[in-house]
Amino acid sequence: MIPTLPRSALARYATAGYVVAFFVFLFLPLAVVTVFAFNNANYPAPPWRGFTLDWFVGGKGRVGLFADAPLLKSIATSVLVAAWVTALSVTVGTANAFLLERARFRGKSAVSLLMLAPLVIPGVILGISILAFASRLAQFVDDSWGIELDFLRPGLPLVVAGQFSYIVSIATLTIAARLKHFDVTLEDAAFNLGASRADVLRTVTLPYLKPALIGAAAISFLMSFENFNTTLMLVGSDPPLTVMMYGRMREGASPVLNAVSLFLMVASALIALVLVRRAEART
Repeated sequence: MIPTLPRSALARYATAGYVVAFFVFLFLPLAVVTVFAFNNANYPAPPWRGFTLDWFVGGKGRVGLFADAPLLKSIATSVLVAAWVTALSVTVGTANAFLLERARFRGKSAVSLLMLAPLVIPGVILGISILAFASRLAQFVDDSWGIELDFLRPGLPLVVAGQFSYIVSIATLTIAARLKHFDVTLEDAAFNLGASRADVLRTVTLPYLKPALIGAAAISFLMSFENFNTTLMLVGSDPPLTVMMYGRMREGASPVLNAVSLFLMVASALIALVLVRRAEART
């Protein structure tokens, strides 16, 4: 379609209808969750029974979000796991990006494909595979030397490892895309002026990669925070938020889950707004 050519009224209405339908499909469920987080009823669905903040602060025999200790603990657990996954993904992703863009060795294409393999493996299969391998390794060490490796049993270390195994691929792609366009003559100039390799990395290369590092960190944190499939296979006695919400839904839906969803939507929007403002400030 050539934008400058006149279009018929039917084409214009069809385009407008498609755009409206797309955004309704995208945002209507979020709007419903937002509205019924304030519904004065014991179920998270129509009809509307009046406005209340009970599902946030509690009251009338109801336990609100900010008074629900297990739910708040699961949020803290998700933040802890996401922080570890983010730190590991950005660090290893940066090293991988340099390996893919700067190094020259035989079999580089195969290594690149293997790095991306976790992205096409279903999360459930990835979680089961990691759990089976870690459990057998822990059992072998216990049977052979009598050493109990608790971090190889279901729990937060395995959750971090499972999420990291595929999120690091996304961080690698994000950082490598930025590194690909870096002008290496800037590093050569710094070397000619007497800078060491560490100084060049700190003052020239990493500042150039900063937008990609921030973007990779944001993506890694959000993907870790919302992950469910892999986490469910590896979780122990301290469930992250997604697993906790799944368990609550199986017991019976409650408007407090709408309150949690609204809280997370607002938090995600604030993080995105901060990142956009930082990007605008740099430009």
